[in-house]
Amino acid sequence: MELSIVWFILIAVLFTGFFFLEGFDYGVGVLLPFLGRSDSERRLIIASIGPVWDGNEVWMITAGGALFAAFPHAYATLFSGFYLALFLMLVALIVRGVGFEFRSKRPGPTWRSTWDWLIFVGSLVPALLWGVAVANLIKGVPINAQMHYVGTFFDLLSPYTLAGGIAFLLVFVYHGAAYLTLKLEASLAERARRAALGVGLFTAVACLALVGLTYVYTDLFASNGAGLSLWSAVGAFVLSYLALWAGRSGWAFIGSGLAIVLTTAAFFWGLFPRLMVSSLNPAWSLTVANASSSPHTLKLMTIAAGLLVPVVLAYQAWAYWIFRKRVTLRDLEY
Repeated sequence: MELSIVWFILIAVLFTGFFFLEGFDYGVGVLLPFLGRSDSERRLIIASIGPVWDGNEVWMITAGGALFAAFPHAYATLFSGFYLALFLMLVALIVRGVGFEFRSKRPGPTWRSTWDWLIFVGSLVPALLWGVAVANLIKGVPINAQMHYVGTFFDLLSPYTLAGGIAFLLVFVYHGAAYLTLKLEASLAERARRAALGVGLFTAVACLALVGLTYVYTDLFASNGAGLSLWSAVGAFVLSYLALWAGRSGWAFIGSGLAIVLTTAAFFWGLFPRLMVSSLNPAWSLTVANASSSPHTLKLMTIAAGLLVPVVLAYQAWAYWIFRKRVTLRDLEY
């Protein structure tokens, strides 16, 4: 197998891991002002992701770095074309991270409530924009023969891409609520379960709409494997919802995570061998062949990845194992 294909697969895996892990982080942040009815409850909600949220973002940084090194032409086109959207996402992520650190620095209710809502915005905006970005990649954006993006910010917004943004956002919120049922205790965990059941209905509608629009606006279903993976994601979500209804929170979280994994796999599967689809001329699309680095660079990257990726996986596995228990009010005393 050519190394360019290996790196396409690795980047797909990195984004899949990022959406699975950071997805529930975003969902928790969006739910924060609504689930927490007191300062202590909101502190508990933040504490449920406190030890892991920044580690989860490593997957995004690694995926971006891998894209830059393995497919520099795609990286340049993506970041120039999506510049404003990515800038908004970066600002939101900065605000979110600062919110986690600064929220408890002062005891005043106004101070803490302001940061709670900033965490909400800082979680909602990236979740929405990631869906818009993924939908644009498979739908196509105006790229010319020189691999340059020649559109505007508003060319990234269409009924299909906005549907993708809303679907991703709702899936992440549902995923986050399912996660909280495993990390919180008593009434707060039950409140998270009821929230997941409520948002799950809207999520199901949004996901079915996205599947239908994907069939209309893209060629993803031309690949039988991609189409099967996308429908399997819908099935995984349905099973997750049924498990949550039955009070099986662990299976519900696994199901929502599997739905995210299968959806991401479907979009990358439908995209291959392309990296970015040109809406002006399919021949101008960026592919693993015309956008990749030299074989020597890919070889060096493969060696580095073989050495470092296991370290990252081991660290994250250790962190989740150490902080695997439910968060209680007693934990806030430390």
